[in-house]
Amino acid sequence: MPFTHDTEAALQAAVVLANSGLEPDTLTTVEDLDAFFTGFEYTGRHDLDAVELDGVRAVRPALYELLTADRDTAVSIVNRMLADAGAVPQLVRHGEWDWHLHAVGPDRDLATRIVVETAMAMIDVIRADELTRLGICADETCQGIVLDLSRNRSKRFCSTTCGNRNAVAAYRARQSGTGSP
Repeated sequence: MPFTHDTEAALQAAVVLANSGLEPDTLTTVEDLDAFFTGFEYTGRHDLDAVELDGVRAVRPALYELLTADRDTAVSIVNRMLADAGAVPQLVRHGEWDWHLHAVGPDRDLATRIVVETAMAMIDVIRADELTRLGICADETCQGIVLDLSRNRSKRFCSTTCGNRNAVAAYRARQSGTGSP
């Protein structure tokens, strides 16, 4: 495991959230947001309303930009995100997780907490010079972000759907004798 649990969880959540803004949009209802909140074990304030949904949907382009940026650009984005949020890193412990970093209080709105947690996770990625663990899906028809936490760095597709589509295309190409999908 290249990163701590909280870093990996924040990166995974950010990738899912950023990719949810691509077609088809997968974050359209308060129920979708609640499932995201619960699925990624967020804690703290959760308003469960359209305002919160709109706020979270609004941060998706910034997360996409951060997660696809080169190292120097990512540093600028992280610094701006943390400054804009007035982030003050603190060690916290909740649920089953031992001490880890949060940089804004649990009473802040969910969109701000997502942005700050993503920025804090990206600090670890940048410091470890591991931005190659983030990339764009190898499916030519997709712009989804891929987070590769595998030991051998072999993940190429953002989802099983994209991976399967490419495997089927390669199989069909082999069967037809053309050799290329």
